[in-house]
Amino acid sequence: MSRKQSRLVLTCEHASRALPAAYRARFADDEALLASHRGWDPGALDVARALARRLRAPLVAGGITRLLVDLNRSPHNPAVVGALGRRLPKDEQRALIARYHAPHWARVREVLGAAARGGRPVLHIAVHSFVPVLDGDRRDFEIGLLYDPARAPERRLAAEWKRLLLDSPRRLRVRRNEPYRGNADGLATALRRELPATRYAGFELELNQAALEDASSRRALVDVIATTLRAIC
Repeated sequence: MSRKQSRLVLTCEHASRALPAAYRARFADDEALLASHRGWDPGALDVARALARRLRAPLVAGGITRLLVDLNRSPHNPAVVGALGRRLPKDEQRALIARYHAPHWARVREVLGAAARGGRPVLHIAVHSFVPVLDGDRRDFEIGLLYDPARAPERRLAAEWKRLLLDSPRRLRVRRNEPYRGNADGLATALRRELPATRYAGFELELNQAALEDASSRRALVDVIATTLRAIC
């Protein structure tokens, strides 16, 4: 996969804190939990939609809280069922995976396949956000680029993308494979098992929620990210 050749596909697995109607009464006392970072990635969907518009890229966004089913976990990972989902009987848990998780992953595969027609490689960016402080650990950077360092094309793209972000007028702080590992279980990791490195590069774009708190900050961040993505794909 070389620069200026790939097609861009955007996803946002933790876009929503929504509960399906059938579960709203059952979890009515959990609104504070649903509104927290455990329920969704605040600001991620706004950024993903803005990037999709600016870059004319397809976007596949989730529509359910990860407290029920986590769209960024493989279907056989026990953590695919979230904290609220684990309160449900096993048959309901399986139904949630079938109704929400499987269609999301199928749609992502469909969009990736369409983008790859003609033999061009695909750059998949999954947009997420993270809390500035977790368990006393302060994350003092705005952007995390998560990727698999064992795949040479992703390693090269990560280095180039980070360089461009650091060179921007925003004076951003950027980390690679922080605050999480890019090769941990998730959608991009699963897709890497299915697609060769010459045809697919998967990144999770992690954004500090402190940089997304107001519309002007989000717009400024989107400007930088969109400009740098144009340069690498």
